[in-house]
Amino acid sequence: MDELDQALISLLRRNARLSVADLAHKLRVSRGTVTNRLRKLEDAGVILGYTVRLRPEAEPERIRAWMSVLVEGNQTRAVIASLLGEPGVVKLHDTNGRWDLLAELEATSMHELSDILERIRLIKGIHSTETSIHLRTYR
Repeated sequence: MDELDQALISLLRRNARLSVADLAHKLRVSRGTVTNRLRKLEDAGVILGYTVRLRPEAEPERIRAWMSVLVEGNQTRAVIASLLGEPGVVKLHDTNGRWDLLAELEATSMHELSDILERIRLIKGIHSTETSIHLRTYR
């Protein structure tokens, strides 16, 4: 995936109902380019489908985790772009302290979470990560 694919996925993550014309306008490319990129991402299994996002309380069986990310050198922008293109990352936060970024992850199974972690760990520019799985929320 290149930067255009990652930007396209990022837009779809925010609103999967955007039209091809709206996506093309926001990305400053032709509608044909967007259509071709979507088809390739779908054919490659990067985009598995388009869905509705629900409040966390509506999906208690969903696995949620937080991944702290340490970035190598000045690779932060490239790492952020890659993480925003990762389907398992639902939110990404800039932090201070020991870790550079905090990624909120969601998966439907431990197997899927393992796949997400593996893909993230392979992103160029990531030095190390630490993941914590959400067990319970106290109010």
